[in-house]
This record gives sequence, structure tokens and C-alpha cells, in this order.
Amino acid sequence: MQQSLEQIITTAYSLGVIPKGVEPHIKNNLNAKFELRPYQIEAFERFNYYSTQYPNKKKPSQLLFHMATGSGKTLVMAGLILDLYEKGYRNFIFFVHSKSIIEKTRDNFLNSLSSKYLFNDTISFSDRKVNIKEVENFEVVNDEDINIVFTTIQGLHSQLNTPRENSLTYEDFEDKKIVLLSDEAHHINAETKKGKHTKDEVEAIVSWEGTVNRIFNANPDNYLLEFTATADLNHPDISAKYQDKLLFDYPLKQFRIDKYSKEVQVLQADLQPFERALQSVLLSQYRQKVFENNQLHIKPVIMLKSKTINESQEFYNEFVSGINSLTAKQLEKIKADTSNAIMSKVFNYLDKNNITLENLVLELKNDFSEDKCIAVDSKNDSEEKQLVINSLEDENNEYRAVFAVDKLNEGWDVLNLFDIVRLYDTQSTGGTNKGKVGKTTMSEAQLIGRGARYCPFKISDDQPLYKRKYDDDIENDLRICEELYYHSAHNPRYISELNKALQQIGIKAPKTVQKRLVLKDSFKDTDFYKSGVVYVNKRIVNDRKDIHELDQSIREKIYKKKFVTGKASVGILIDGEEAKQLSNDTKIHDLNSFSKPIIRKALNKLPFYRFSNLQRYFPHLNSMSEFINDDKFLNTVKIEFTGNTEQVQNPTNEMKLEATVTALDEISKLIPQGFTEYQGTKLFEKPISIAERFGAENGVKVLNFSIDEDNDNGGIGIGQSETVNQDLYIDLSKEDWYVFNDNYGTSEEKYLVKYVKGAYQSLKEKYEVYLLRNEKHITIYTFDEGLAFQPDFILFLVEKKTTKTLIYQVFIEPKGDDRLSNEDSQTKEKFLLQIANEYKLDVLFKNKEYKLVGMPLYNETNTKTQFNKAFNDIGN
Repeated sequence: MQQSLEQIITTAYSLGVIPKGVEPHIKNNLNAKFELRPYQIEAFERFNYYSTQYPNKKKPSQLLFHMATGSGKTLVMAGLILDLYEKGYRNFIFFVHSKSIIEKTRDNFLNSLSSKYLFNDTISFSDRKVNIKEVENFEVVNDEDINIVFTTIQGLHSQLNTPRENSLTYEDFEDKKIVLLSDEAHHINAETKKGKHTKDEVEAIVSWEGTVNRIFNANPDNYLLEFTATADLNHPDISAKYQDKLLFDYPLKQFRIDKYSKEVQVLQADLQPFERALQSVLLSQYRQKVFENNQLHIKPVIMLKSKTINESQEFYNEFVSGINSLTAKQLEKIKADTSNAIMSKVFNYLDKNNITLENLVLELKNDFSEDKCIAVDSKNDSEEKQLVINSLEDENNEYRAVFAVDKLNEGWDVLNLFDIVRLYDTQSTGGTNKGKVGKTTMSEAQLIGRGARYCPFKISDDQPLYKRKYDDDIENDLRICEELYYHSAHNPRYISELNKALQQIGIKAPKTVQKRLVLKDSFKDTDFYKSGVVYVNKRIVNDRKDIHELDQSIREKIYKKKFVTGKASVGILIDGEEAKQLSNDTKIHDLNSFSKPIIRKALNKLPFYRFSNLQRYFPHLNSMSEFINDDKFLNTVKIEFTGNTEQVQNPTNEMKLEATVTALDEISKLIPQGFTEYQGTKLFEKPISIAERFGAENGVKVLNFSIDEDNDNGGIGIGQSETVNQDLYIDLSKEDWYVFNDNYGTSEEKYLVKYVKGAYQSLKEKYEVYLLRNEKHITIYTFDEGLAFQPDFILFLVEKKTTKTLIYQVFIEPKGDDRLSNEDSQTKEKFLLQIANEYKLDVLFKNKEYKLVGMPLYNETNTKTQFNKAFNDIGN
């Protein structure tokens, strides 16, 4: 079977054929508060490769980005607009099927005051400030601007097939390069999936897809970039259509596995709708208190979903009335009747913090009063309401409850939605006994998927902002802040079908298991546990105090500027003869031979060269004059002019300015390369008590594992004493050197533990041996970039029978075959191998000496020989 485009590009990516990194014109012009995630960077890298190097590129180019709900598709769109602007494109059409999505996207692209504005305050390319303009057509537009038409699919179809004054016409596309951007792109596949139609139906489909294709094919340089989370790639016709168009596939399942989503919990209760809603209110208020206890100002929101508009309006009134008349007695009844763990946790929290039910009632009456509830449906909708529900995360937005039917099923990307209450209890239609999920249930599962976007927060610098942090510590109070609860009536058949749908779309694992990681009492009795420490370093801001000059390679590079000569030639092509090349002259000019006003004017054209920005990279720089005149900076820069004799020998001031801007623009892209905001200290100055850090919560952690595939080979979530894989089996409860009750890590991590077991016999004569599994107990930081790193294991070797005890603290990181050579793993290994030679300690003990060692990455098949050599070198 022929490989798909996505498979070909994935192979090229894994082999290192595709250049890594995001172009500066993308990174510098996007809003800096939206830190690019690894998969978004990969999307840009794939597109850059396809558009500039891929040998089988099709023209015009149609590409699909199939990316999970909540993965930041719109930010990728914004970055691609910037990239295509750099490649010469100026005119863009953004189209979707829904007007509400248009309003949201227009705000994200054009309103610089919006909290979700995607671009930098100033967008600049070389010496030009560039504006983003909304236009109705491309007849009279500024070719220096990014010109965008925002429209619905239906509106686009209507404008082009029934043209009106100032609207788009097909003639607009005849002599212009156009980029079409389609969000929720599965909606333009009406014709592709149409199947069998009557003659009249076929004639009626002069449809959206046909209109889009006519625009797309008007110019061979056009692009059609489609974005969706829900393309039906299993449908034979859709699969065939996108065989050579799918560029990037990042499904919801991978999004969840990578911890960018909330964990979905389905909470069914045999309660009336208001009591079920009240249960969600209690959960929401508890979650808000947990946020507040950790100095986080995040307001949780509830969606209450009805089947029809009338039912929604009726329940809105019932809810407002019910909250107004709420009593402590009602809450007492819920407390007495509750049988699920999460609601018990809510009431335990209230008791522990001396919050009476009477006081809680007062809180709820205020926080869920009518002025903090909003109803959104086709009868109760407005542009103002759309702005309200799309800004629920803003501090000045006080709404806590949203009442809806289907209005918010697509395009709603609020992150602080934590509870969805299903107020009806009808069975889905379309499901069968053969396991097929009904249409209604699948729609509800997709709504849950949209609500499961992670709400970013962190309580320490070493935590990732946009990822779940408590999968390995699910009893932590903050775990509730990483979960989305779907509240349903007690209906086992429906819940079974819903779980199946959630698994199909990838937002829920087929199986989850919880395991207790317990520190052994025998280890707690040791002197090492009681008095031992683990050394860690810190992350600090990279002050670049050791940088005193522009890198030598930048200063010595010869920058090139080619001028248009106006020369032309006429010739007759003869078989076997090559066409004659037009001759040009070249000459290298020293930048310091140009007048200072020319250099200063060129610098002023490029925002990068603001003095405050230059000082980020060169903290010892005293003035712009020094930057221009000093040999350590620009004074020795050279530019090669190419053109006719007069141009290169006697360039005008305008030509000197143009060449200087070109050279300085290239230099501005070279300076940030290798620049990092942070560093890890080489001084490991923080000795942390083993007992305090690993013995917290009595040395017990509850771990949560999502099992997506058959895992009987001893993989993640299965204890090393439980696995049926005899190559990995060890009863760790009987191994004194392993300090926890079991190892629930990956098969590669189990191989590492087995390796240590094999080495133990030779080690025990000289050392006390303790292998500690690091379940986010400690974090260290890479020296070069200050990246947070939590090695999977720390091995302590405590020398016996010496007057001054020598203790080796050994950091170990196993990696599976699929991750061994990726960039993240290579960065970690580089750091691990730096530790032994570069670490420093200043907290010393009178009768103890610590030595820190980092090991090569461990892989049973590929790196065991290197690991074994390094391991045997410890102590030699």
C-alpha cells in the first residue's frame, strides 16, 4: 500500500531530515505569553519542510492539520500566516461553518486588547512594521499588510455565486496568490462524503466544497490549509481524499497521554436534576477554595446542558430559584446520602477547615446568584453574550454557570470549565447491540473533549504550566483542579456507551489503575533514611555576565546583498548549449565605511535593535555608539554587493541603507540562537532531607496510570512483582536495596531495576545500596538551559567501614527505544554526563563526603554496554 504524506513526513522527521526549530519571523511575531508547545513546533517544522524542500510538493497545495481539540490550532494558524507572509503571501481567507467561531477568531486575530490575542504588539518583518487588516475583498488592499477576509462557508459560497457590491468575486482570485484557512474543516467535506444521492440532490450540491475548490484551483501557488480535530479519517472516501494531504496528525489520545488535557471523570448520581446540579456547585466551590489556598485566582465554571431550549429556560428558572432558597438542611442531606469518594472529600475539606454549611449556603447564594448565570441558545444569543462566554477566564468576568443546549458544541475554548451537568436522561439513538455508539452520545463525548482543555496553573517553578502535574499524586488536593466532571443521572447503559465514545475519541483511556507506592519500614529504620540527604541544584536567570561581545562567527561572516541590475539578454536555445548567464560584478564593503547616520537609520528600522533588547543579550553593552563602532560588535562586519559595475563600485546612500538593513536583519536572527533565559546552577547547594522529601505523607503516594494498550508485557501500571513477563519479574518486597514496595514504571525502567539487582551482589561488599524511585520527589535543572528534569531513579552507594563515609549520589534515566534519540532525551543525557565533572558542593559534612554522578541513558537493547562501563567506573 502506498505511504500517505503524513507517514512520509513522519519518517523524514524521525530520521532528522527535517530541519528543527521555529523561524524567528514566526516566534518573534506571536504573542510571547503563548509558549509554543513541542507538537506546535513540529507542525511549523513540517510545514516549512513541505513548502520549501519536499520533492513531491503538489501545486496548488492542500494540507490538513488534524489536531486535537484544545491543542492550539488557532495559534498554529497565526504562525502559518506569518510564515506565508515571509514567503510572499498577503491575502488570506479564513472560513468556518459557524458565525460564532468567526467572532471569536476575529477577536483573537484583530483585538490586541483581548486576553487571547495571538500576535505580538508589534509585527515586523525586516525593516517593516506590518498590520493585520480585515478586508471584504482583495481589489484595493495594501500589499504590505496581512489582509484577511473572515467569513462562514455559507457566506463565502453566497458571495461568490450571487455577487454584490464590494463582496468577493471569482475575479479576485485570477491574478493573486491566496491562502485559504479552514477551521473545523470536516464541514467542507459535504461532497466527499455525500455517498448516494438522487439526481436532484446531486444537482443541488453546488456546494461549499465546490466553491472552495474553485478558489483553490484558480492559481497554482495557492494554499488550502485545513484544521480540524474531528476529520473522519476512517471513512474510506475521506481517507482517500487526504492520503496525500494530511501533513500533521496529533490526535486527542496523544494530547491526553502527553498530559495537556484534564482527566475526565463521569459521576453518575440517582438524583433529580436540581440536586445533581447542586452537587456540581459544591464540587465547583470546593475546587475554587483549593485554588485560593494555593494563591491561584482561577474561577471554575459549570455548564448545565439541556435537551431543548424550553427545557433549558425552565431549568434556568428552577436553578436560580433553588439557589435563592437554598438551606443548610439541603446540604446536610447531600452530605448524609453521599456515597462517592469525591463528594466525601468535599465535605471532609469543609469540616477540616471549619466551614459551616450555613456559611457555605451564604457563599453559594452570592457566587451563583442570577447575575452570575448566563443562558446561551439560539433564542438567547447575541454578540455580547458570545464575548462573555469566550472570556470566562478573565478576572473581571464573574459568571459561574452557563446554561446551554447545542450552541456551544463547537468553537468554544474556555479553559476553566470543570463541570458539565447533563440535565436530561434520554438514551442515545443510533447505537446498536454490536457496540456502535449512537450519534447523540458521540456528540456529548465530543463536547466533553472540548471541555477537557487543561486550565494552566503551577505552584512552583519546576512544574510545567500547561500539563497535568498530579497523575503521580492523585490524593493531592490540587488533583481536583486537573479533572473535568461529567454529571449524569444513574443510567448504567448510557454510561457504558458514553465511556465507549470517550475512548473512541481518545480523551479517556480504556483502563485506569491506581497503585500505592509505599516506602518500606525497613528503609525508614536505616541511619541513611534518618540522616541522609539528596543534593539538588537551582534554576537561575541567565544574566549572560560572561558575554562581552558579538559572537566571532557572526562578526566574520560576509553578508550578501544582490541588487537588480536591469540587464536583459535575448538568445536562441540550441540543443546541447547552455543558456548564457548574465554577468554581475561583486565587491565587499566594510560596514564601517558607511556613514554613521546610515547605520543608525538601518538599526532604527529593525525593532530587534532597541537598546533595551540588545542589553538582554549583551549586558555589558554601554551604548548604541559602542555597538556600532566597537570591533567586538558591528565595526568589522562586511557586506558583499552584487550588481552592475556602477552599483557595486559606487553605491548610493539608498543602496548602502538597503544593504545594511539586509545584513542587520540576518544578524538579528543569528544573535538569539543559543540564547537561553535560564541556567541550572553547577552548585548543588540544597541538601534535602531524604526523610522529609521521600517520607512525606508517611512515605505513601497513590499513582494513577492510564492503560491504552495491552500491557501484559510488564509495562506501566503493572508492578514488577505482578508482571507475567519473566524477563522483568522481581519480588521487590524482598529486596532491601529497593526502598519502595514495588516498581510500576515502564518495561525499560523495570529492566534498569533488574540491572541493579544483578549488580547488587558485587556492590554490597563495599556499599550500603539504596535505589530510590523518583516520583516527582526532586527536580534538578540542566546547566545550559535550566530545563527542569526529574530523573527516574537515584541510586545511593554508602561506603562501609571508613572513618569518613563516602556517599555516591547517582542519577539514572532509562529510556525506551522510541524516545532514546529524540532531542529531549539527548539534552538530558548531555546534562547527566556533565554532572560528575562540573558539579560543586558547598554544604559539607564533618564525617561524610558526597560525590554526584550522572549516568548515560539506560536502554536494555541499545545502550546497556555503555551504561555498564560507566557504572563500573563509579568509585574507580
